[in-house]
Amino acid sequence: MVRLEAVDPENWRLGLKVSEKQMHYVADSMCLLARAYAYREHRSNAFVIYDGSIPVGMALYYDFDELDAFDFSQLFIDERYQGKGLGSEAARQILARMERDGKFDKAVLCYIDGNEAARHMYEKLGFYLTGERDGDEIIMEKLLR
Repeated sequence: MVRLEAVDPENWRLGLKVSEKQMHYVADSMCLLARAYAYREHRSNAFVIYDGSIPVGMALYYDFDELDAFDFSQLFIDERYQGKGLGSEAARQILARMERDGKFDKAVLCYIDGNEAARHMYEKLGFYLTGERDGDEIIMEKLLR
């Protein structure tokens, strides 16, 4: 059973990582934590993703007031646990939290050009391409209501 737990002093150093070939596409856990700290005044929410009692990944979102949206900034599943639908389920739970929060009516995210697995997962979750890019990052958004 996939569940989210807020990052805290007990669970932030778990050694979770993606495969060598995915490192170009996904930030590591230290980058995620640094971004959560940098965006703390934007209500950053950093999570460890668990499958039962096993930590399998991490995720982050925060308020992006300039776009009137939540920024679904980071999501990764450790290389040992990929391909089981854990990322999709964690993303669904995060999107549900955003909906319950109610501050914004949409979520935005970026994925690195070439990361077709991420694009496919996000499209299945209802995100669509905006036609905008930021360098090699392709921007997607999803209406929450």
